[in-house]
Parts: sequence; structure tokens; C-alpha cells
Amino acid sequence: MLLVQKYGGSSLQDADRIRKVAERILKTQRSGHDVVVVCSAMGDTSDDLIDLAEKVSSKPPAREMDMLLSSGERVSNALMAMAIHELGGTAHSLSGTQAGVFTDAAHGRARIVDVVPDRVRRVLDQGAIALVAGFQGISRDTHDTTTLGRGGSDVTAVALAAALKADTCEIYTDVDGVFSADPRIVDSARLLKTISYAEMLEMSATGAKVLMSRCVEYARRHDVDICVRSSFTDHPGTLVSNSVEEAAVEGSCVSGVTHTRSICKITLEDVPADPSAVAQIFELMAAAGISLDMLQNIGASPRSTLAFTVPGEDGRRTLELLEEHRAHIGYGPVRCDGGVGQVSLVGAGIRSEPGVVATLCRTLAGIGIGVDLMSVSEIRVSALCPTDQLDEAVRTLHRSFGLDSSVPAVVYAGTGR
Repeated sequence: MLLVQKYGGSSLQDADRIRKVAERILKTQRSGHDVVVVCSAMGDTSDDLIDLAEKVSSKPPAREMDMLLSSGERVSNALMAMAIHELGGTAHSLSGTQAGVFTDAAHGRARIVDVVPDRVRRVLDQGAIALVAGFQGISRDTHDTTTLGRGGSDVTAVALAAALKADTCEIYTDVDGVFSADPRIVDSARLLKTISYAEMLEMSATGAKVLMSRCVEYARRHDVDICVRSSFTDHPGTLVSNSVEEAAVEGSCVSGVTHTRSICKITLEDVPADPSAVAQIFELMAAAGISLDMLQNIGASPRSTLAFTVPGEDGRRTLELLEEHRAHIGYGPVRCDGGVGQVSLVGAGIRSEPGVVATLCRTLAGIGIGVDLMSVSEIRVSALCPTDQLDEAVRTLHRSFGLDSSVPAVVYAGTGR
């Protein structure tokens, strides 16, 4: 079997953890598998590099930030190769460029356009372990080093698994798999043995940090099975696969409760009734790369109030953009409200349970939270929630929908990633 394994920063915090992971990798190879490993940067290396860049430059160039940040993954992979050699194995570390990961030219948020893993195959053919620096690649247009954005090593691993036609892509982290809620908030969160890609994609998009949403979408598109496991235990973990889609539908109504802590609510008053006005507003957001959620349009002709949410980091930019075009499009005052988060219910069974929204509203009302904005899809229900009540909302909803487990959830390194 060919396995692709990815280890997150929490699994590689120091030299001792690197040695322990090296032992796990060698054990896998010596059991008869070909192994490709993707290592993230050690611990908080990426955050430390960002802090350092901000100390020397008020506005670091995006190209140079990619050169800087991509170094963290190369360091951890080289150290892992050394640890494997020390234990009697053979390994070769490769940068994203050397591994044949090609991207577009968008620095800091590049997308993989192709993977040509010829050099990775040569390493495997030599009987060695191939170590690939995650989170990075090379632009086919500019030939510059690029990075894939936060959590991009997950995408690297899945992309390599797809290109190499690997049997499984294992994502190792500091929790035992995918849980029904963040185990740092809900210590009774339930470990999910399997989950469909549709559900996992919604959970990732609404705050579950265990897998990056782009990684889940890439895996679903290329039919790559992912097993989420802990690098601190030998537990089997959670299987994320297209093959469990139907099983999930037959299971419980809600699979998980997720949350996003930083949300901004944008409100536009006196929006013209002309449908083209709303279209222009959304076109502005799209052109600026700002994602929208929880849309609400209140009122009728000739004027209405339009409200929607954006990620917290985009709040100020959204407000400035809308103020700039207010006179041209013809809407009234614009307001940006912070201090709110989002709590979501995710589950393939939601589509067949008409009482889910009512139960969510009743549960939140019971702890003094009135639902202001809400969005509903076939497998997800999300509601806006004050940030200071978000943790309580998650725990209460988790209990209300019968998801609590009698076995305590454990976060081995304290990050949940």
C-alpha cells in the first residue's frame, strides 16, 4: 500500500516529538508500506515568522512573505529526515517545488493547479521515505515560491495522495479524530468513526479546525479517502470518505456542532428595490474576494434593509468598500457590528428533520440568546450568536441534540490541530 501521512505543527513541537513521529513513520514503512510524509512547520513557527516580519516591515511584500513562511516547513522536513536516518531508516526531504507542486500566482493564498510527483516516485523507488514540505509550491506563471494559506499542508497531502493514487491520506493531529464539537469547549464531544465529505466540508467551513475546507473539497473532487488520527495515540481515528455518504444519512439527525468566533454583521439601510442594486453590492464583495454568509433582505419597495455576515478580518475592509460605492449604487447608511460569532448544526439527516430549526431556536432562547440572523441548507443550520455566549451555545446545543459522550475527549497538545 502507498500511504500519504501529514503531521501538523502540534505533532512536531520540539525535537522529542519529531523523534517520536519519525518512529511512527518508520514503523509504518517497515510494516510493508510505501510512505510519503508531509510535515507542517514546527509548533508556532509560522506565527513567530509573521511577528518577525511585522517588526522589520510595516507592510511586508507578499512575495517575500511567501519566501519567509515557506522556510518553516522545509526546516521540519529536513529535521524529520535526520531523525529517520538516526533511527536506521532512509529518507529524503523535498521542498514543494522539488516535489512538483504547481500553483497559481496568488501569494499567500495560492491554489494548486497541478502536481507532477516524478521526484517523489523516484525516492519511493529507491526504498526511501519521501518527505515533502507542505503549505507551498511554485507558480507556473512567475516561477516564484508560493504558499497555500493557513492549513495549506492539508491540501498538499491530499493533492499528493491524488497524484500518486495513494490508498489513503492520513492526517495526524493532536486529537483522536473528528469530534462532534470542539473538544477544547465540549469535553463530552463524541468521536465520529466516519463522516461524509459533504458533512466534513460544512463542518470545516463553519469553524472545525481539524481539517482545512479546501483540503476536504480537493479530496472529495479526487475521491481521496482521509483518515484523521492522533500522532499521540494508536487510535484508529475518523474516516472521511465519499463511501460513507449514505450511512451518514441513516444516522442521527445532527453529526456535529461547530462555531466561528470572529464574525462581522454588515447592515445596509435604504437599499433600492431595483434588483440590480443588490447584484452590484454582491459583485463588489466578489471582486474583493470577500465571502458572504447569512443573508437577510428585509422590507419591500421602494427601499429595504440588507444584512449579511463576513469573516471578522474582512469587516473593516467591507465597510470601507461599501462606503466608497454608497453614492454610486444609492443605498443609505452602512453599519459593521463586531462582537458576534456563528454557531452551526451540521448533519446529513437535517434535510429530513423539519424540527431542527425550531429546536435550535428554543434551545438558544433557553439561555437568553435571540436568533438575529440565520442560514439554512440541506445539511447545515447556522445562527448568529454573541461572542461572549458562544461557548455556552455550543455546549447547550450539543447536549440538546443528544451528542454528548460518556467518554471524555482529549486534546493532547492543547491546540486541537
